[in-house]
Amino acid sequence: MSDEAPTTTKPLVSVRGAARTFGRGSSAVVALHDITCDIDPGQTLAIVGPSGSGKSTLLNLMAGLDLPTRGTVSWPGLGDRSTLRPGPVAVVFQVPSLIPALDVIENVALPLVLAGRTQIDAEKQATHALDQLDLGHLAARLPEDLSGGQAQRVAVARALAGTPRLILADEPTGQLDHVAGALVVDALLHAATALGAALVVSTHDPKVAERLAGSWSMHDGTFEAEEQMCSA
Repeated sequence: MSDEAPTTTKPLVSVRGAARTFGRGSSAVVALHDITCDIDPGQTLAIVGPSGSGKSTLLNLMAGLDLPTRGTVSWPGLGDRSTLRPGPVAVVFQVPSLIPALDVIENVALPLVLAGRTQIDAEKQATHALDQLDLGHLAARLPEDLSGGQAQRVAVARALAGTPRLILADEPTGQLDHVAGALVVDALLHAATALGAALVVSTHDPKVAERLAGSWSMHDGTFEAEEQMCSA
């Protein structure tokens, strides 16, 4: 079942019996066990659990960054895996991954440029995204001049600039203090609301999970309770 009201719209992501194993033989590590779930348009969801519980692996599958060893992942409401990024799906990682040699506006614009937009158009959209998150005053700064919280919010702006329909954030507050982390969650929620996008956040922090409408708990590569999973 879903944590939100039923919808007739196609799910953005559909995971069916997905498992992911890393390595082979005696050294093999099973990161996910037969996961089945859907992410619906507009859904806001926390996936909670300790380190090593499979949260990041699941988000990587949802983002199309990795493939399951067994089972399937599809994107009925978004299209083919090859068209997910940049565009319909945006990913915010635990580390902002800003390019040191580029200033903030260039970092935010870069995915749009790589997708074929002109530099002028890309920077115009990037400026709009920064302004939406009250980060316009940072546009000319280099990443080395940003605090950890500022850099992570710039990473959210970079996701927002691509106008995604699904935002996946993997432990986005994991390296931040409580105040900076709360601002990053504010930025993610604002971005999702502004775009009408679904938002999935993996976290081990219950205070972060409380800010989202739904919550699924993972342990040892599977959901802790079957009723948390979305059925077909």
